[in-house]
Amino acid sequence: MKNDKSSLSHSNELRRSLSLPLVTFYGIGTILGAGIYVLVGKVAGVAGMLTPLAFLVAALIAGFSAFSYAELAARLPKSASEAVYAQAGFGRASLSRLIGLLMVLVGVVSSATLMHGFAGYLQVYVQWPDIWVISVMILTLGAVVIWGVTQSVLIAVIMTLFEMAGLVLIIWVAGDSLGSLPERWPQLLAPEAPFVWYGVLLGAFVAFYAFIGFEDMVNVAEEVIDPSRNLPKAIILVLIIVTLFYLLVTLVSILSVAPDRLAQTDAPLAMVYEQATGRGPLFITLISLVSVLNGALIQIIMASRVLYGLSRQGWLPSLLGQVSGRTRTPVPAIIVVVTAILLFALLLPLISLARLTSFVTLIIFTLMNVALWRIKRREDSYEGFQVPLWVPVSGATVSALFLVSQLYDFFVD
Repeated sequence: MKNDKSSLSHSNELRRSLSLPLVTFYGIGTILGAGIYVLVGKVAGVAGMLTPLAFLVAALIAGFSAFSYAELAARLPKSASEAVYAQAGFGRASLSRLIGLLMVLVGVVSSATLMHGFAGYLQVYVQWPDIWVISVMILTLGAVVIWGVTQSVLIAVIMTLFEMAGLVLIIWVAGDSLGSLPERWPQLLAPEAPFVWYGVLLGAFVAFYAFIGFEDMVNVAEEVIDPSRNLPKAIILVLIIVTLFYLLVTLVSILSVAPDRLAQTDAPLAMVYEQATGRGPLFITLISLVSVLNGALIQIIMASRVLYGLSRQGWLPSLLGQVSGRTRTPVPAIIVVVTAILLFALLLPLISLARLTSFVTLIIFTLMNVALWRIKRREDSYEGFQVPLWVPVSGATVSALFLVSQLYDFFVD
């Protein structure tokens, strides 16, 4: 009797089809999103001409957790990665399940918020009802993710290239400002005055959120070719590429437009474009639309793989671990994620959920660094990609400090 290729089965495995270049561009897409089009102005408001330095400090701070994730991905290349890492580090199934569900929550809330943003941006071009725009786009993205991981990641890569092209355009049109760099160089270096460094660190705290996203890469580990080698390489490459983009964009931005003017707008790169060309920023707005879609697509992929991985570990019902024999994707998990995004996007009022997302992410970063520290203290025989013990210690310390700072801001506000 022939098997139905379109049937769902718990015995089917995810298809390993993501090469190092594909997973690298996927990672760039998780980080290089619409946030950079806003955060340049926010950081400029507190760091001034030292904005590039603030982004560099943020990259160094984020690097601790990124390198910890690189080793964890090499050691344990599984879906629902954070839950698997927590289990290896702490040995508590309830904590592991909770961390996995928190990752799903982050993905669902982020996607729902992004879809509201997409509907708002689209109003610039056409006046369609938000409820229809949101519903159609979420269902379309869900269908793409069901279609196949190679296809959905290729689409994400195309959108990522489009986002990168937008930043290259900003660097190109404002590139003449680099001619003033020799005489303005001293303004870009922090003096010894402590209060100036306070502004740099405060700016780095804001810029830190522009580097969040590498933690999503590890959740497609079971679809990456040779993940123990390729995932650490991809995470490091992504961090380097994104940092270089951010440094160039922030450099031409503050050399073209005064930092106090950048801080007064929610679209600082659009202002840089207008200043450099004298034309309206319609193309930059279009790129923002693509960035929003790309972010939502990647979050759906991530959240569905976490549900799949939690099921395969026996921490959620087995239905969520079933994979289509035709598309080799976890269809039930994807349907659950898409349904949850629709409910969040259509039933809840549009409020700023960035604080919730970053708060949960910092909790997870802290726990993942502590988990790696415990694993490394316990195991000496591992010979794959490794980082020094001080890396997860530093990552846990920085993430915990950021978490405390968020709690302080929350109660003070």
